[in-house]
Amino acid sequence: MNEVKSPRKPLLFYYCIALLALFLINSLLVPFMAERQIVEVDYGTFMTMTDKKEIGSVQITDNQILFTDKANKTIYRTGLLNDPSLVTRLHESGAEFKSEIVEKTSPLLSFLLSWLFPIIIFVVVGQLLARKMMNKAGGANSMMFNAGKSNAKVYVPSSQGIKFDSVEGVDEAKESLQEIVDYLHNPDKFKAIGAKMPKGVLLVGPPGTGKTLLAKAVAGEADVPFFSMSGSEFVEMFVGMGASKVRDLFKQAKEKAPCIVFIDEIDAIGKKRDGQLGGNDEREQTLNQLLTEMDGFEGNNGVMILAASNRPESLDPALTRPGRFDRRIPVELPDLDGREKILKVHAQKVKVEDNIDFGRIARMAAGASGAELANIVNEAALRAVRMGRDKASQADLEESIEVVIAGYQKKNAILTDKEKLIVSYHEIGHALVAAMQTHAAPVQKITIVPRTSGALGYTMQVEEGNHYLMTKEEIETKIATYTGGRAAEEVAFGSVTTGASNDIEQATKLARAMITRFGMCDEFDMVAMETVTNQYLGGDTSMSCSAETMRQIDLKTVEVVRQQHELAKRILTENKRKLDELAKHLYEKETITGEEFMAILNQ
Repeated sequence: MNEVKSPRKPLLFYYCIALLALFLINSLLVPFMAERQIVEVDYGTFMTMTDKKEIGSVQITDNQILFTDKANKTIYRTGLLNDPSLVTRLHESGAEFKSEIVEKTSPLLSFLLSWLFPIIIFVVVGQLLARKMMNKAGGANSMMFNAGKSNAKVYVPSSQGIKFDSVEGVDEAKESLQEIVDYLHNPDKFKAIGAKMPKGVLLVGPPGTGKTLLAKAVAGEADVPFFSMSGSEFVEMFVGMGASKVRDLFKQAKEKAPCIVFIDEIDAIGKKRDGQLGGNDEREQTLNQLLTEMDGFEGNNGVMILAASNRPESLDPALTRPGRFDRRIPVELPDLDGREKILKVHAQKVKVEDNIDFGRIARMAAGASGAELANIVNEAALRAVRMGRDKASQADLEESIEVVIAGYQKKNAILTDKEKLIVSYHEIGHALVAAMQTHAAPVQKITIVPRTSGALGYTMQVEEGNHYLMTKEEIETKIATYTGGRAAEEVAFGSVTTGASNDIEQATKLARAMITRFGMCDEFDMVAMETVTNQYLGGDTSMSCSAETMRQIDLKTVEVVRQQHELAKRILTENKRKLDELAKHLYEKETITGEEFMAILNQ
């Protein structure tokens, strides 16, 4: 669709508008302000007001009579007639004879109306035209004038009122930052022992874990100026402007020292300098200036740098060394206790029922970040509104976890009876293989309701507590559980479908990690064949072995998955009667809980 633009008006149009305004002022406003309005009356009215002694002042000329009332507010005018006794009657009525009633315009007012107002009008019109022309010229010129200036935001203190009490699940990071705040509040007790304030603190961790929120909490706790800026704001299209912004930022900070400078997403300017031709010289100049300001020839006393990044491995070693960033604070995903505290903090912002089991919700949301937990609570509140309730319930929170993980339920996805039965066997296969092994997590929920993420059903397993290490047996159990869905299709129908694509991907990933990263293969012993290159953003890996070794790894991966697949088929074949009974129950109910599943299994 083509955009319809209004036609551009010529400059002559605006000058005509200005001249019209000037004409209206001179023809209407000037006469109105120059003299008061005169009311025309007949001679009989004048005689009546004279007899009633209502005349205030009077002026008699050769052809007219001007007079006012007692209040002296209105000027009247009438014609002059042959009336010899007029003067006597006016004198007897108490009228005051004046040589002139209508006051002439003062020279100052005449100057203002005749000269100043027109000049003001033309100046205003000229400014509007100049501003319009500057806007049409684009923002490039204005950006050139301000490119070297820092546009950091200053908070003293945080306007949002965020304190350390508002941040949960990152106790170690809070403790480290609290020490820095204490130093700013009371530096003498640290100087007494010879301790120095860290010049830089780097917050690293996955997205959504609360790095920026912690920086806001520091701004709320510290009674010093707090400069906030994003790393991408330093990068400009003109070479040297980023470095100029860094200089200007530190100049402002040193003037207000002691203070804190927070640079969010510092990896935008702090990437390693590889020295390759064709690199971004502007970014490298900006980084060099930042290195000099943090720890260069001149001192940087009283300015502490607080930075956040989820790509610490990409930062330049000269930036992360002690003396620049003295302290590195990991902000990891919260554990079970941290998730429960985060849920309670966000639940205070919405109305929830009194009997909420936050510990159960925290166990179901294993691996969720702080941002995801906040989204879970918000989704629960939205669901309660959709259901017509004024408070969020336990069911709302549990359903919101499924919404965040797998998406909303698809109302218009209608499976055929055969597809529905296949999905029932598939999901029961996962749950039954998990239940028949000792190292598997308990089954929480099984459903065959399609979701917007593309899943036609899923089986939810929930760990009882914190789980930091996984044994080889536990990984093999997970792989067997992943293959349980495909194995159930083979045992029940003698054929396979495309529904196991995600299970195959997860099983292959775990089996390969056992061999290449975890050292759980006797043939390769404790040799790392694969390294993680992006720890916090997806965990991408890169192989570090020969082509022949890669071929052996592929064969070993296939062998591990095949062994667990055969184990899953054997378990389901031995428990075929329970498989049929549970699949039929799930087919009829569509969603069953872990308690229902175990009750039927143990009958």
